[in-house]
Amino acid sequence: MYNRDYLSNQSSQYTQESSQVQLMSFLKATYQLFAGSLLASTAGAYIGLGIVSILMGPMKWVLFGVELALIFFVIPRTKHMPGVNLAVLFVFTFITGLTIAPLLTSIFAMPGGASIVGQAFLMTSVAFGGISMFAMTTKRDFSVMGKFLFIALIIMIVAGISNIFIQSSMMQLVIASVGALLFSAFILYDTQNIIKGNYDSPIEAALSLYLDFFNLFISLLQILGIMNSDDK
Repeated sequence: MYNRDYLSNQSSQYTQESSQVQLMSFLKATYQLFAGSLLASTAGAYIGLGIVSILMGPMKWVLFGVELALIFFVIPRTKHMPGVNLAVLFVFTFITGLTIAPLLTSIFAMPGGASIVGQAFLMTSVAFGGISMFAMTTKRDFSVMGKFLFIALIIMIVAGISNIFIQSSMMQLVIASVGALLFSAFILYDTQNIIKGNYDSPIEAALSLYLDFFNLFISLLQILGIMNSDDK
């Protein structure tokens, strides 16, 4: 009396189209929040340049502690609370902007410092865009990289803390170079996780992308800064 296969195919097509619409809506919200996070961070960096003497003292450790508290305790508990989650996200990204001010100050003090910052931001933006497009179009699954990336991140953090006391420019160059590769891989990994629907909210997804972009920018800025200082 009726074609069961036709009805089944129609239902399947409707489900796929509905899932696609939901994904596009999620991606739109995520990248809007990501852009807002970059603006909040830029505002923080701009203000931080004016109070950099304060940020280079004990205040940097206070801000670091606040960042850890926000990212590990506050953000996970507020990501589904409309209004509050936005405020927390932008407060966090604003603070990260403040914390990068001392590095920016040291780069701006170099000959052609503004050009170095501009190059680092352009390289970060191009890399982010290219890797994101690749992640969205490739058929390869990079979700298996999660454990490896986490272990590599822990090793890099330990090496970075060690170099605070060693103060080796060569070691810092190596750490920054590894960081550039690592956070490029994180962009690929996190973008695919967003597409696969592995994030509970756009807030969480945007935060992951922001951290990838922010840390890649810092790594490239350090590389260019060290290379420029070695040329003098």
